[in-house]
Amino acid sequence: MQPTGWAGVYREGRDLYTVNARPWERVYGETLRTAEGREFRQWDPFRSKLAAFLARGAPEPGPWAGARSVLYLGGAHGTTVSHLSDLLPDALLFVVEKSPTSFAPLLALARRRTNIFPILGDAQLPERYSAEVGAVDLVYQDVAQRAQATIFAENVRVALAPGGRALLMLKVRSVSQRRPADVIVREARRVLERVPLSIDYETALSPFAREHVALTGRR
Repeated sequence: MQPTGWAGVYREGRDLYTVNARPWERVYGETLRTAEGREFRQWDPFRSKLAAFLARGAPEPGPWAGARSVLYLGGAHGTTVSHLSDLLPDALLFVVEKSPTSFAPLLALARRRTNIFPILGDAQLPERYSAEVGAVDLVYQDVAQRAQATIFAENVRVALAPGGRALLMLKVRSVSQRRPADVIVREARRVLERVPLSIDYETALSPFAREHVALTGRR
């Protein structure tokens, strides 16, 4: 198991791994490997867009590096959240999820991983949870809504500390089924730059997540 340039991420062959914060426990059926006295969880880029971002050549050391607090929008069942929990064992991970169906397994995950704080709420209304979250070092969003860039921008305004990092997994076809992808990405960038957020990296996540583009920036 070899360390990578991304903080806390390891590689064996082409596969990515994080050190399991809960040994012997799987979150979504992932492969577990033991090496040098530690247990590692395989991080599937077809199941996690953050892993896809790394597989597509994300800049090192990763936008989560050094973060003490994270606002995660669109936690779903907690697949990617669980790997962030591995990567940032001492950080506070505030995870917003709107769907009660998805929130149930996320809440169960949080009961086992004490650095995860789930919030049943709407990412379009950050004022409802901003007092609980406070200022964070990283805002991460993976939601399938038409106005996802605007939602992300508003959460960045409300919650991201000066100098903090932001990572948007832009679901292009959730914005429009017909308009060209490059036009949608340019429009999203303009929305974020008005925050202001300085966009420093953009990459498509295909073949792991088709019609998805990762945008990273700093406030």
